[in-house]
Amino acid sequence: MPSRDELHARLFLLRAAEPPAPAIHQYVAVHGPVEAVAQIRHGTAPAAVVSEIIRPEAPIADDLRVLDDGTARLLTPEDDEWPFGRLTSLARHGAPLALWVRGSGSLAELTSPAVTVTGARASSAYGNTVAGDISYELARAKVTVVSGGGLGVDEAAHRGVLAAEGRTIVVLANGVDRTYPHQHARLYQTVIDQGGLLVSEYSIGTPPTRTRFHARCRLLAALSAATVIVEAGQRSGALAVARAAGELGRRIYGVPGPIHSVTSRGVHELLRAGAATVATSVEHIAYREGLR
Repeated sequence: MPSRDELHARLFLLRAAEPPAPAIHQYVAVHGPVEAVAQIRHGTAPAAVVSEIIRPEAPIADDLRVLDDGTARLLTPEDDEWPFGRLTSLARHGAPLALWVRGSGSLAELTSPAVTVTGARASSAYGNTVAGDISYELARAKVTVVSGGGLGVDEAAHRGVLAAEGRTIVVLANGVDRTYPHQHARLYQTVIDQGGLLVSEYSIGTPPTRTRFHARCRLLAALSAATVIVEAGQRSGALAVARAAGELGRRIYGVPGPIHSVTSRGVHELLRAGAATVATSVEHIAYREGLR
């Protein structure tokens, strides 16, 4: 558990920098969050670290109020439930300095084992059915499903888990106090009620942006042993999750669709290039550590 000073330091860093911030992460790993913040404020931190600070006067009063009223929790590397096994691989890419969560589950426990299921927002009925079925079967196998909480494939994945009374993690590109898309308020509450988590590296009140959706891709890839892309067009954000998974050495699977389907072209390209393995059922997905 972090000390009061460590907690305040990490709250400041989350607001002062825009993730990913690899130089800050490495500096904190060496010097600790309290000393790192002191050096940043005194102007004696390395130039690479200072360059990642974009809000040097970031206040943390709102964050402290949220922690006090129990609306959300802040997980830090000083906590027992920090998923070191998952996030250590992000060191070069900018591991999160801390994570906001809503829900009572342990992030370390929930991500062992875990599989990310994601894909197109403008998904087809086929894609939604496949995402829901795969996620349902993963949940029955006691595997946590990680996804982004968006429309389309993400929503179908979360709902498939909930139908199996399993647990799922929603990785957000905004603060955990905000619901995006707005129509998923009830879905998110059900995720929490069934033992799952809402997770974000963004401070309370932070809105989603295109840049934040892109930065989130590395967390979607890192928090699980494997990533399954159900549907993705040639410019789909889901392909960024697959690329991040590949860079992290994670297993990548693609669900083939009709050859004329626009929403499957990105998946088919992953399969054609050998960047992903075909998966048409849970039996094809190796989600235990050490399996290939």
